[in-house]
Amino acid sequence: MTWIKTIPMAKADEKLRKAIEAQRALYPVEYATPVHPDESGGSTIVGSHTLIPDALFHSFATFGALMSPDLPLSRRQHEMITTMVSVTNRCKY
Repeated sequence: MTWIKTIPMAKADEKLRKAIEAQRALYPVEYATPVHPDESGGSTIVGSHTLIPDALFHSFATFGALMSPDLPLSRRQHEMITTMVSVTNRCKY
């Protein structure tokens, strides 16, 4: 749960709904279902960006592009890189 105001998908305006749907479309199929969905229908971190739809789209579309199965890295290599970045940043996620 985020500590800031978020906008649930049921109350999202057209711009927010399009931003959420467009960034989801870029994610590999393995990431289609959030592990801990929130009211926005996405993960809590996505929900925390619902006040700024443009930032939501660009932040998470970047992640989707970086995880593309068309890139020369395997899923295992992607996961290792993201794990090491999280450890380096002392991130518990």
